[in-house]
Amino acid sequence: MNIFVSNINYATKEYELQDLFAEYGEVSSAKIVTDRETGRSRGFGFIEMGDDEGKQAIEALNQREFNGKVLNVSEAKPREEKPRRSFDNNRSGGYGNNRGGGYGNNRGGGGNRW
Repeated sequence: MNIFVSNINYATKEYELQDLFAEYGEVSSAKIVTDRETGRSRGFGFIEMGDDEGKQAIEALNQREFNGKVLNVSEAKPREEKPRRSFDNNRSGGYGNNRGGGYGNNRGGGGNRW
């Protein structure tokens, strides 16, 4: 079972979260999500453990105080696939180095100089 944990104190380490959930069964993994640029905790994470143990942990730990904050613990929802943004779709109009009307390297009728 994948468990979502939010409102984690920013100073909490992954091993502390793992130890907390290990009271209810074997923890396969514990991950606190961090900001890509700063490396700082984003205040939420995920725990992987067995289904029965996970349900017990959710019941026991949801709304429990841990490291000075009240945790929100629930079963993780499947991740939604977001459509990837394509930058090749905007061939006319708009801004920048476009091939039609708009601003930037505007050539008027859409012709390129090169």
